Amino acid sequence: MIEVKGLTKKFESGDATVTAVNDVTFAIDDGKFASIIGASGSGKSTLLSLLGGLDRPSEGTVRVDELAISSGSDKELINYRRSKIGFVFQAFNLVPNLSALDNVMLPMEFAGVSKAERRARAARLLDQVGLTGDKQLRRPSRLSGGEQQRVAIARALGNHPSVLLADEPTGNLDSKTGRVIVEMLKDLSRTSNTTVVVVTHDQAIARQADMTLRLADGELVGS
Repeated sequence: MIEVKGLTKKFESGDATVTAVNDVTFAIDDGKFASIIGASGSGKSTLLSLLGGLDRPSEGTVRVDELAISSGSDKELINYRRSKIGFVFQAFNLVPNLSALDNVMLPMEFAGVSKAERRARAARLLDQVGLTGDKQLRRPSRLSGGEQQRVAIARALGNHPSVLLADEPTGNLDSKTGRVIVEMLKDLSRTSNTTVVVVTHDQAIARQADMTLRLADGELVGS
């Protein structure tokens, strides 16, 4: 479970203080598909960064599976991101000179998984997200946008995370491919009990979520 209480994040901008996330409280049960929506600058991506342990809050707490990541040490946050969290980004963020298979294997190497297991698990995950055959051996430049996003999702699942965080995962895709990716993420939440949290501006995606967090000027205005 993700539990957030009184979460606030402030940034200094010149002589001013900007409150990107302001006193936000919510909980997401295990295995749920949740969306975070709001206008540009509403604090969506900042909130996702706080959930992922990429940034620390100014105030408040974030707990994931009883681990208080908002107050964790640097080492604890590194372990948290490595073992508990999978990230999927709008820009895919694949390593261009590695094959799809090698891209998926990479985070497992950092986690100390043996080479044989990395390769077998990566192939299984790519099969699971629908990238099969010789496409697994292609570099990102030889894959379509939808195929690259499938690789990114497989990579995010490499270390069996309990939470998958996706920042505008359909933003660079056509509408048909975007719908396929959303269905894939929904299916993952149902079949593997992975909690999926998606930042999106797309109301159609939000309508499919088990719960939706609506942000405006950093504040939670509906769920």
